[in-house]
Amino acid sequence: MQVNIETLISKEEVEKRIQEMADELSERYAGKYLKLVGILKGSVFFLTELAKRMTIPITMDFISISSYGNSMESSGILKFNKDLDDPIEGEDVLVVEDILDTGRTLSYVLKIFETRKPASLAVVTLLDKPSRRLVNVDLLMAGFSIEDRFVVGYGLDYAQQYRNLPYIGVIE
Repeated sequence: MQVNIETLISKEEVEKRIQEMADELSERYAGKYLKLVGILKGSVFFLTELAKRMTIPITMDFISISSYGNSMESSGILKFNKDLDDPIEGEDVLVVEDILDTGRTLSYVLKIFETRKPASLAVVTLLDKPSRRLVNVDLLMAGFSIEDRFVVGYGLDYAQQYRNLPYIGVIE
């Protein structure tokens, strides 16, 4: 299916902001080992670029949880597909998300992680859609705050397509 995609945030803007976020996180977590936890599949592009730019020791792990399927609207039903490979007890954990929308998925993940007793638990997201929030989630940092538009690129998809765009685009 061919769709029209308009650039919302350019590749250069995305890369510049990720560098700023990496610098701030490296400073904030200086002297610590940080575990980055990505929520598959969308976070992979952002997590990888963020990790490459960080100057502190990190490890990475992933979970897979979904609520969209192949539609443009969240189903509200969460499907847990993959858990962490390693325990997080006593670790400084940074959950890395591609987009914070309603907050349901992230809230669910954070509740699960809190029971596993990490030393610290925080969230960063590339994109934040505050107008769509149904469940409050404390964010350590967001790359960009955007309006309620359906976005693709840099890991974000529509029916598993367009993740590989090097910018954030809007499906028109």
